[in-house]
Amino acid sequence: MAKVELRKVEKIYDNGFKAVHGIDLEIKDGEFMVLVGPSGCAKSTTLRMIAGLEEISGGEVIIGDTVVNDVHAKDRGIAMVFQNYALYPHMSVYENMAFALKIRKLPKDEIDKKVREAAEILDLQELLDRRPKELSGGQRQRVAVGRAIVRNPEVFLFDEPLSNLDAKLRVHMRVQISQLHQKLKSTMIYVTHDQTEAMTMGDRICVMNFGKIMQVDTPLNLYNYPKNKFVAGFIGSPAMNMLDGELIKSGDKIAVKVGSNEFVLPKDKAEKVKGHVGKKVCLGVRPEYINLEAGETTSAIKGTVDVLEHMGSESFVYFNLGDVQIVSKIDSSASKNLNSGSTVDFMFHMENSHIFDVETEQNISI
Repeated sequence: MAKVELRKVEKIYDNGFKAVHGIDLEIKDGEFMVLVGPSGCAKSTTLRMIAGLEEISGGEVIIGDTVVNDVHAKDRGIAMVFQNYALYPHMSVYENMAFALKIRKLPKDEIDKKVREAAEILDLQELLDRRPKELSGGQRQRVAVGRAIVRNPEVFLFDEPLSNLDAKLRVHMRVQISQLHQKLKSTMIYVTHDQTEAMTMGDRICVMNFGKIMQVDTPLNLYNYPKNKFVAGFIGSPAMNMLDGELIKSGDKIAVKVGSNEFVLPKDKAEKVKGHVGKKVCLGVRPEYINLEAGETTSAIKGTVDVLEHMGSESFVYFNLGDVQIVSKIDSSASKNLNSGSTVDFMFHMENSHIFDVETEQNISI
């Protein structure tokens, strides 16, 4: 096991395009770190620079106590699991898992021990004689993980390993990889564009956009205390509702004015944002904090139901506020009397709201 540290790491391509902008990131020994962000945000490029598959243009990559900028990929003590499995089609499962150990000229009995131990961890014992074409997608991915395990690396790297699997299998493999981390206690760095994977798997999550780090934090802190508008909108499903408005003084209170509506802030939030009164802001409220129940710091908005989605135990209610569509997440029992066209009072629970500066996009209410 080993910690991984990136110091001012950059990636600039020959055409001058800067993909990674001097990022700093420390991944602790034994930590499960998830790099998440939209397509093109350079998360896979960052992972490949750690692996040594992509040359860095500036800064340092440190694994353990060693700067590995000039160390060949095979000598970095890492093992990588790819999106496309990268199995040898002419080899059996056993041979695929044993291949890297044979290259290292390990004794046959040691190779056999390592392969069978990994197969037991991943429940592959019955598949060792099969070829990749005889396996399902999930089984192939487990073989790819097993091939990484037998090498006993200091760091595991996963590059969107579940994106080729169907929804049900993704959930199953998600749990298996999390359980594997608990068993091995290894340092794992996992790249995904799926924020559900990130939220359910990571000890901490690094949110990236345009080759920059937006925020690094625990899943709950990212969800409850996003530092900026991008993180707030990216983490959470359905996404946080965003309403452009102005921060105003309303009597002895502070509110966000959106069109003709005023959303009054509770005292603690008002205290944090009072220096921004008179400025343009963006009000962010997650769908679960817009419902039909009043509270101490709610602002009621009359809305007409546009679309109603029943999801089992909960329902998503879509309505419009001006030209912005709002989504509310409510208990299904509360939605049974609602229909498209119903007009009701939607309660915005302002103690759970976020206020973003329009110019900087930073959260000024935490």
